[in-house]
Amino acid sequence: MGTSPKMDGRAPIHVFASSKSWIEGNATLQLEQVAGLAGVRAVAAMPDLHPGKYGPVGCAILADRIHPQLVGSDIGCGMGLFALDIAARKLRLDQLAERLSPLDQPWDGDVAGVLADAGLDATPFDASLGSIGGGNHFCEIQAIEEILAPETAAQAGLDRDQAFVLVHSGSRGLGYSILERVLSNGQAALDPASDDGGSYMDAHDHAVRWAKLNRRIIAERAAVAARAELRPVNDLAHNMVERQSSTDGEVMALHRKGAAASDRGLVPVPGSRGTLSYLVEPLAAMQTEALASLAHGAGRKYDRASMHGRVRGKKSDVARLERNPYGGIVVCGDRGLLVEEAPEAYKNIDRVIADLVEFGLARVVATFRPLVTFKKAQSSVALSSGKREKSWKEDRR
Repeated sequence: MGTSPKMDGRAPIHVFASSKSWIEGNATLQLEQVAGLAGVRAVAAMPDLHPGKYGPVGCAILADRIHPQLVGSDIGCGMGLFALDIAARKLRLDQLAERLSPLDQPWDGDVAGVLADAGLDATPFDASLGSIGGGNHFCEIQAIEEILAPETAAQAGLDRDQAFVLVHSGSRGLGYSILERVLSNGQAALDPASDDGGSYMDAHDHAVRWAKLNRRIIAERAAVAARAELRPVNDLAHNMVERQSSTDGEVMALHRKGAAASDRGLVPVPGSRGTLSYLVEPLAAMQTEALASLAHGAGRKYDRASMHGRVRGKKSDVARLERNPYGGIVVCGDRGLLVEEAPEAYKNIDRVIADLVEFGLARVVATFRPLVTFKKAQSSVALSSGKREKSWKEDRR
């Protein structure tokens, strides 16, 4: 696929996906709708593109105004990769899986203290700090499978023998409350320089920082379970908007919805819980057209409801889903969520990465295999109708 010219008043769309990549027709339609929104100047779509509630997931949008619905309800959701000071081979996976179970419980740390240290004001949602959330969020203990760029890996302090923690989570109910407030009178387009635009950005920026702190605390809890200390490799939000000044001084808004920023270091790009994850180095060559963004994961191939018909929930099938092809363990006490998040629900991560490489957006630094993937220790209330527990994320990786 390639670039569509500006037509019918829509902004140009740059699609960084080859003909080998599978992209649902509804995602393409949503992409065109977004390109026609007021003030949109350019759109960049990644190979993990898939449909979302207010617009496609896996894209970046440059506009002369802020569209909060394009950021969505999980403001600041992102990926944080952390290195542990313990060798992966020393981990007893069964024991580690058990010791991760407290991640289902509220964090018992000094919430007020860590918020103050981070310069964040208290909110009604701070009891959720240190928790993963539902849907496609996870905390995964990983080991390096292969290093493909040794010099870059060495600069990042990657040790082939080390264990790592990859955390995918966001701002929980905090982000949801912000979007709900903004959209209470219908969908809004805000002038970035206006009082309303500034008010939204203040709340947004707080949620982005809260979400980053949340991932760090989750990683610290996982490190305690592994009886190790941790060091951050990189943490990047993929649901966010940033104000920028154009060359002529105009204030612009760069939205990322399921797209990782590619202008601030190495980017973790996970697959499903049954595949490798990638750490990639952004390249300068197409970054203007790509709006300084990269894919944030494999992207969903099938929606949640349809997965209940594609994957059986029998005991033998559940047992299969609780292991991965690398001998690792999946901790998910919710059978419905286990099915909805089955590896089959996601696109081929190898194809997504191949597109990023072929389009000159990134090169692979290292791959990571999953050892223990934690999603939920205890089952939530089982609903045979297929309804899930309320989550603060309206669309999923």
